[in-house]
Amino acid sequence: MSSRPPTRSWTAQSRSFSASDRPWAGQSRPTTARPQTAGSVRYEASYVVAVLEGRGVSREVGIAALDKDTGKVMLVQVADCQTYVKTLHQMHLHRPCLVLIPDTFLSTSDAALAPAGKRAVSTSLLVEYIREEFPGVQMEPVGRRYWNDSGGLEFILQLCVEDDERAGVVLAVSNKYYALSSACALFKYAEGRMNTRFAAGSLRIRYVPVEGTMMIDPDSARNLELVGNMTSKKSSHSLFGILNHTYTPMASRLLRVNILSPITVQSSIDARLDVVEEFINAEDRFTCVRDALKTLNKMDFDKLIAAVRHPASYRILQILNLRNVVKNLPLLRQALHGCRSQLLRIVCDMLSDERIEKIEKLVSAHLNEEGAITKGGLAAVNARVYAVKANCNRLLDVARETYKENVGDIYQLNRTLSEEHGLPLTLVYQETGFVFALKKSSLEGELPRGFVNVTMKKGRWVFSSMELKKMNSRMKDALDETLILSDKIVLDLIARIIGDVGALYKASEAVALVDMLWSFAHASIMRNYVRPEFTGTLAIKSGRHPILETIQSKGTLVPNDVYCDDSSSFQLIQGPNMSGKSTYLRQIGLLTLMAMCGCFVPAEYASFRIHDALLTRLSNDDDMEKSLSTFASEMASSAMILGLATQKTLVLVDELGRGTSPREGVGISHAIAEGLIALKPFVFFATHFSELTKTLSRQPTVINLHLSVQRSRASVVNFGMTFQYKILDGASEDFSHYGIELARLADLPQDVLTEGKRVAERLQVLQARHEESSESAKAAVKRKALLRLRTQLVQAYEHSALPDRDLLEYIGRFQTDIAKAFMRG
Repeated sequence: MSSRPPTRSWTAQSRSFSASDRPWAGQSRPTTARPQTAGSVRYEASYVVAVLEGRGVSREVGIAALDKDTGKVMLVQVADCQTYVKTLHQMHLHRPCLVLIPDTFLSTSDAALAPAGKRAVSTSLLVEYIREEFPGVQMEPVGRRYWNDSGGLEFILQLCVEDDERAGVVLAVSNKYYALSSACALFKYAEGRMNTRFAAGSLRIRYVPVEGTMMIDPDSARNLELVGNMTSKKSSHSLFGILNHTYTPMASRLLRVNILSPITVQSSIDARLDVVEEFINAEDRFTCVRDALKTLNKMDFDKLIAAVRHPASYRILQILNLRNVVKNLPLLRQALHGCRSQLLRIVCDMLSDERIEKIEKLVSAHLNEEGAITKGGLAAVNARVYAVKANCNRLLDVARETYKENVGDIYQLNRTLSEEHGLPLTLVYQETGFVFALKKSSLEGELPRGFVNVTMKKGRWVFSSMELKKMNSRMKDALDETLILSDKIVLDLIARIIGDVGALYKASEAVALVDMLWSFAHASIMRNYVRPEFTGTLAIKSGRHPILETIQSKGTLVPNDVYCDDSSSFQLIQGPNMSGKSTYLRQIGLLTLMAMCGCFVPAEYASFRIHDALLTRLSNDDDMEKSLSTFASEMASSAMILGLATQKTLVLVDELGRGTSPREGVGISHAIAEGLIALKPFVFFATHFSELTKTLSRQPTVINLHLSVQRSRASVVNFGMTFQYKILDGASEDFSHYGIELARLADLPQDVLTEGKRVAERLQVLQARHEESSESAKAAVKRKALLRLRTQLVQAYEHSALPDRDLLEYIGRFQTDIAKAFMRG
């Protein structure tokens, strides 16, 4: 298949499909499915996602995602690898309920989906990966001719809201062929299949720059429990759960996206940290912002803005709620007035847009404040009837008065018949009009003559009369005329609001950002977090696992230190099972993500490097869905890591090579470790293979760490271990003499045990001395010392804030350290 579609062009105004043109014609409307992954926990899938892949070497993939609930459109284009991990990552950020693909991506085996005569020899590999990652999501093919970049650009020019970012969006996507083609197919599908038409300039369309965010593969997000707990989907024990104290749905969505894809621009991160710090240090500001956000509790601006796509009754409700939003925004603007943080000042300016006040005045001038839509019944009808203020339209006032008189006549008829027959009749409103109702216990014998359509429903008689039917007919005529006139006024009002909808989108983004950062401050105050720094070195003092900290009793969680720089970029971690290796790795990943989101972290001090990706291998389970054994799954993850890792990547590996024989496990672990060492990312590599401490120790960037374990005699029959959960320097503690200790239980003579232990320790010393005296070992010591010196000098040059005299004294100590290292070598 060619990487470009046919050159046939068409305009965004040509919006009709014939049945033969639509590959989905005759199929049922797609249902909302939910992918069972960590990326979708607590959120129903709401995006219709169109995906197009090029056939070049670079594997360019374009994605266009439309949120059906809010009308938000996201465009992405990435250069992916053979496992499409970046594409799947973006699809997790925009949870699909339906995936659109070109019909030429399907093979003859997909007969249920692929149209006749348009089937490829084999199904696209990208389609297979999407099916595996989102097994419950429906796919629909769209004719290849509708994936058209020029048509996509015309759609964007026509539908993108008029705001400050419009020009930037158009410029960003103008040369993104695959993203534009996906947008074209997406909008054509929305109009032709979903029967959804969008008003010109009404959609918030954004291009997502992948290079400005951190890439986290879906398996890492699941294993680190970023947005969902692995044990229970309803549990709040996840990073999202502990940080989500937001009031608005927009902020909750923003938090989720930021956790799954943190920003990588240091100036933006520092600006967020400044806001969190101001909220923490200024109690009055923190309280005022909280009170202002409470007035917006559970108000979803994006859904309110999308109200134009809903039926009239729901549209009026949304417009009334929209008025409440714009009336309460000045409270948040006032709470932010006079703030020190530059980001908060920008947000305050966004909320000061005069168009917001204009919208509030428009809505207040046309709709009654007491209007509220209820679910069904006469109250819901009356709310629509009386939503528009009087004197807006004389014909509406007359029609409404007629409706009111007709309803009054019906109630008068009910009172008259009740008195005439001596029965406590009541009126019930149904879609066809009013009917009489009478409790079964209130009637003795039969109903009086003149009542028709008698039925029994839920313990009461329901019936009508010819006179009531005539009154219902007159009432319905007046009601229909009233609603038609009311809807016309509301539609005219919406048309006037659409011109200023850009201000509402800006306000939505501003409120979401403030709400999320306030949530960070709230979590930081509750759990005594500290502000992180970004110095290029990963240095954490007394770091705590943020999720475990909320579960365990206060004071029981053991804090741990972390230090990693360019001279110690590969850290080999050992320790027996349950000693805390996996927790230590996850803690490093979670704290890094928190810092890059702009949140304070659980530690006494924390310094981080900006990472472009977080890649992990943390699970040793078989993958039944993909028919992969533990070892095959390990190798697939390792290939992905080696293919994507750069010098700015953070890599966490837990127990690699355990799915095969010990000898092969050591060999493949060593080879993968050497590959990672050559790429120079920050790597934390937990293993049980003690051989790696020797085979890798001569690499200058490798250091050995272990989790402390204390031996203890648990009983007269065995020996036990007390886990300290504390990370220490050096290779794992030596438990090789356990056999001699165990021999004590056999009541061997003490002198025999003493001699046995002496010989074993002597042999161990001789072996260590031989290794230290080798020339390669001496060279390795010198290389490590020189690399350490270089890293320290670079750090001092780029990040030191010491006075000149203190800095010279600090650098002078390097000379002593390097001399000692060369003497040992």
